Amino acid sequence: MARVARIERTGGPEVIEWADVDLPPPRPGEVRMRNTAVGLNYIDTYHRGGVYPVEMPAALGLEAAGVVEAVGEGVTEWKPGDRVGTYGPQRGAYATERNLPASSLLPIPDDISDEVAAASLLKGCTAEFLVERCARVEAGWPVLVHAAAGGVGSILVQWLKAVGARVIGTVSTDEKAAMAREAGADEIILYTREDTASRVRELTGGAGVRVTFDGVGMATWDASLGSTARRGLLVSYGNAGGPVSGVNLGVLAQKGSLFVTRPTLFDYYVGAEERRAGVARLWDMIRSGKVAITIGQRYPLEQAAQAHRDLEARKTSGSTILTP
Repeated sequence: MARVARIERTGGPEVIEWADVDLPPPRPGEVRMRNTAVGLNYIDTYHRGGVYPVEMPAALGLEAAGVVEAVGEGVTEWKPGDRVGTYGPQRGAYATERNLPASSLLPIPDDISDEVAAASLLKGCTAEFLVERCARVEAGWPVLVHAAAGGVGSILVQWLKAVGARVIGTVSTDEKAAMAREAGADEIILYTREDTASRVRELTGGAGVRVTFDGVGMATWDASLGSTARRGLLVSYGNAGGPVSGVNLGVLAQKGSLFVTRPTLFDYYVGAEERRAGVARLWDMIRSGKVAITIGQRYPLEQAAQAHRDLEARKTSGSTILTP
């Protein structure tokens, strides 16, 4: 029997329910994966809350590390006992075990722990594609990272420093400011006490930053517009502060002929070759020490609702692990 999370309706963390499920044998092309560590991501709250619509009843969770327990007919690339990880696009990682397509799995190297894999696959590959495939940041560029002490934010800061960027990070507290500095941020803006755009302009001699990485959304939209340099790029990749809507394109002209993109991981990781190349790059960054994965908190798997509450209340830092 597998223990799995389901939601019957959208809403707050209280809609997450748990059930025992008798898993059938894996179908052709499928693998049964037993989870050893599950990653918590903001996108999980979007599925739960209805920001990203899902068909009900719905499974939750994209990211996990674990072990292959069984394989279906036609599966030749995996065998029982293999260590594997996944970051989707199939939901259902909030489970002790599940069946999923063999094509959605990636090998976990011997020198990467299950917890590090579950804490970094989705967030680390997000940082990789944002920096290297989407914005194509170059050495010397000033850049802004919102929520610089968060799960993606802290990895973004390290990745950007590794490519030689000058990183300005925004955080909400002194404690998170210290974490962002430890990650490598050159300058910190406490957005609860300072006006972000004004401070960015001051730090950049009035020019603004070449790229703004905004995983917050509506709550920071105006600050991001005001911080980005003429002909600069605003990368809006998340909705933690609400989805951006009703965008007036004329504002982009008023702010300096800005470019704006709303990218998603799976448009940059299309097909097995791109997926494996991105993950290989992530493992190399971790091995080199250029990116350190900080697990800020751990919760038992069935306390996922509390983990959601803490994440949305900005009580977490770094990555969060759910342990089956």
